[in-house]
Amino acid sequence: MYVLHIANKNYSSWSLRPWVLLKTLGIPFEERLHPFPADRPSYPEFRKFSPTGLVPVLVDGDWTAWESLGIVEYLADRHRSVWPAEQHARDWARSATAEMHAGFSSLRNACGMNVGIRVKLHSLTDGVKRDLARLEELWGDGLDRFGGPFLAGREFTAVDAFFCPVAYRVQTYGLPLGDRARAYVDRLLALPAMQAWTDAALKEAFREPGHEAGAMASGEWTADLRAPAKT
Repeated sequence: MYVLHIANKNYSSWSLRPWVLLKTLGIPFEERLHPFPADRPSYPEFRKFSPTGLVPVLVDGDWTAWESLGIVEYLADRHRSVWPAEQHARDWARSATAEMHAGFSSLRNACGMNVGIRVKLHSLTDGVKRDLARLEELWGDGLDRFGGPFLAGREFTAVDAFFCPVAYRVQTYGLPLGDRARAYVDRLLALPAMQAWTDAALKEAFREPGHEAGAMASGEWTADLRAPAKT
């Protein structure tokens, strides 16, 4: 059975991608969660199981796959459902996934993933506005080309998994999107795997100072739905 090493569900957007893909496709795996240390760098601890000292990491027997995109391609060689079956849909999905993996830096930097809070942003920078406009364009293109309800057709695939952290960001920061894009976000948030991730994230009493500080700098907190922090 696969072993997937991840970090805190409240914060770790990169961990979410392979986790939600495996869960939604019904591929069995064992989860190993490693909280970000609150008082020291995570690298020395994570380096014990990760070639880069980062998560996620997938272990399959004596083989290790790392980086979310590398993990997805490793899984795709073994499970046909990871990418769409139709060739053009698969080609489109790979490009859109690579764009998400490498891009949208303004959105990532301004709106770090923090599942359990709600934030009213101080402002929307031009960079964030451009990223949101590109998301709407990209999602609309996929839905138009392949008919939905997911980006590359009827089935949830890796390209949708890569945008699941964006769905949390939209929810946390109240990001403005048109009706069609918002409906796609709601579709992702309603997935049973996403609901399970949310429930686990809200139960985490751990707080990592760096992630918390980033969220505090971004805007005014209007709600904190998480379990009380450990003291």
